[in-house]
Amino acid sequence: MRFIGLSDNMELTDYSYSGEMIMETAVFGGGCFWCLEAIFNRVKGVSKITSGYAGGHDHDPTYEQVCSGRSGHAEVISVEYNPDMVTYHDLLEVFFKAHDPTTLNRQGADSGTQYRSIILYTTASQKTSAEQYIEVLKRTGEYQQAVVTEIKPLDVFYAAEGYHQDYYKLHSSQPYCRAVIEPKLAKLFNTKKS
Repeated sequence: MRFIGLSDNMELTDYSYSGEMIMETAVFGGGCFWCLEAIFNRVKGVSKITSGYAGGHDHDPTYEQVCSGRSGHAEVISVEYNPDMVTYHDLLEVFFKAHDPTTLNRQGADSGTQYRSIILYTTASQKTSAEQYIEVLKRTGEYQQAVVTEIKPLDVFYAAEGYHQDYYKLHSSQPYCRAVIEPKLAKLFNTKKS
């Protein structure tokens, strides 16, 4: 496929379409990143998920530093997606169904600021979409408690250590996966626990 456009000097320029899709990135935190990673891996249009840390002040934190609660970072996932297949609004819907956005610094048994509900936007339109989505949740009374999800710009995303990547896929029989992740997957995707 070929496109014709005007360059800055107003001459016709021939742009060849390379077949590469334009991908966008969304960053979410809502409890343990293993859970969110397993959930978003099932969303059509998502091409890559990286577990990591963001939203804090320490440079290049380790898992131990984040778990201490002193780094300021949350466990998050970076979601690379094709906006022609899944919208940011769709991802917000999955995110809010995947965790409880009304519990401050806690998801289930996981507690601490590293498990807070957070959206780290990469564009102004993501910020607006997230704010509007939360406003609709409030207006419709979706939750009995106040939504405490933090919305802030993504300064930097630090990929977590390799052993955290694809955790559920590689360790689905691990007790945490069976007790926490599988019920969430079953609820969200109407699947039976294995």
